[in-house]
Amino acid sequence: MSCFDHDQSRRAFLKRAGTLGLAGVATPFVTSLAAIGEAAASVATDYKALVCVFLYGGNDYANTLPPYDQASYNLYNAARSNIALSRDALANTILNPTNSLGGRQYAMAPTMAPMASLFDAGKLAVALNVGTLVQPTTKAQYNANSVKLPPKLFSHNDQQSYFQASNPEGATSGWGGRIGDLFQSGNGSATLTCVNASGNAVYLTGKAAVQYAVGTGGPIPLVNNATSLYSSTTAMSTLKSLITANGAANILANEHARVTKRALDTYTQLSGALANAPVANFPLFPSGNSLADQLKIVARMISVSNELGAKRQVFFVSLGGFDMHDFLVRDHPTQTALVANALNAFYQTTANLGVADKVTTFTASDFGRTLQSNDDGSDHGWGSHHFVMGGAVNGKKIYGTAPAVGNGTNDDVGQGRLLPTLSVDQYAATLASWFGVSNSDMATVLPNIGNYNQSTWNIGFV
Repeated sequence: MSCFDHDQSRRAFLKRAGTLGLAGVATPFVTSLAAIGEAAASVATDYKALVCVFLYGGNDYANTLPPYDQASYNLYNAARSNIALSRDALANTILNPTNSLGGRQYAMAPTMAPMASLFDAGKLAVALNVGTLVQPTTKAQYNANSVKLPPKLFSHNDQQSYFQASNPEGATSGWGGRIGDLFQSGNGSATLTCVNASGNAVYLTGKAAVQYAVGTGGPIPLVNNATSLYSSTTAMSTLKSLITANGAANILANEHARVTKRALDTYTQLSGALANAPVANFPLFPSGNSLADQLKIVARMISVSNELGAKRQVFFVSLGGFDMHDFLVRDHPTQTALVANALNAFYQTTANLGVADKVTTFTASDFGRTLQSNDDGSDHGWGSHHFVMGGAVNGKKIYGTAPAVGNGTNDDVGQGRLLPTLSVDQYAATLASWFGVSNSDMATVLPNIGNYNQSTWNIGFV
């Protein structure tokens, strides 16, 4: 076999592995494949981190950011009188942005007061009516089916994937991973470019970069990081030698050994670095909050980024439980409180570390939900409102167009499902541009971005 054939076979194997889901499972063994691939296109000299906070299940936009001006509130309350937040309860979380919305006004859910304070301090921005699109789409075009639409709208798995990857379920790379492709060669350890603290998500898988999974306590050890096997240290040493030995005639065996060695080396490297960032240095994160636990390990990793030689890192954290067809009044305040308390602790920690302007955090979700109530819940929707947080954020502003409130409006495709006016591509392109992705590389990261006028790629919130 020629060298060319060997390389082609090796790359074909890796692509098949990714297609089969092998490269996506949350184990250090496979996620250490991140260093394999073509050279990255960009080299950074400073440090930046992008943190995706995914709210699984489809967050209810209307009770997260309810309209507050009297006319809009009346329409909101009429559409969901049994689940609407009372206007009096919103008095302490009214948003007063520095930009005008033409008389429209919003408030945050009462349990999101910590984030409202960040907004007031200029460290948080709101992006209105963000959702999956293939190209700019009007309601007339939607009704006539005259433009290409994201496949399987309102489906959890497919819209989660489309938000993260610009493709429905089965996608093999996401835009966070494709950003990682461009920067991983500039990091001291390419393996630590794309880091998932919540398991596995297509968002962090690139063409070459593959996500590295960490637990809330740090890196996940191979073979439980045991020092002995059958009560024998020699047996364990022998096992590690066997699984990391190179030089076999079989390509797959060599690849297995190479990746395993890298996983063990990365575990040692990351564990050693994190030992210099003891948990006691991160006191602000609340207990009993799984999102806070994930963001805490992200903060710890960011604090040792210099020791790790990292210049650009993309992180993924998540919180489930947002699919509320029932019990929205009971359960949604609990979820929004978890989000607000976790994000506030994360921002304050980055500020204490002196890196707040180097870390940008943003929310994402499958989709929004219907404005119209479904008894005591809401159903699957489309567009939703999202938050962007960080020291570099152009905060205390609300970006995008405030959608009309109600059923049957030009922004509604049924039951108050918002037709997005800001695409995920534009939302992502703004974040990617801050991170250092050039306009010439933007289509590599976001394949549909060319469907939008280039002047609208950067919304300006960061």
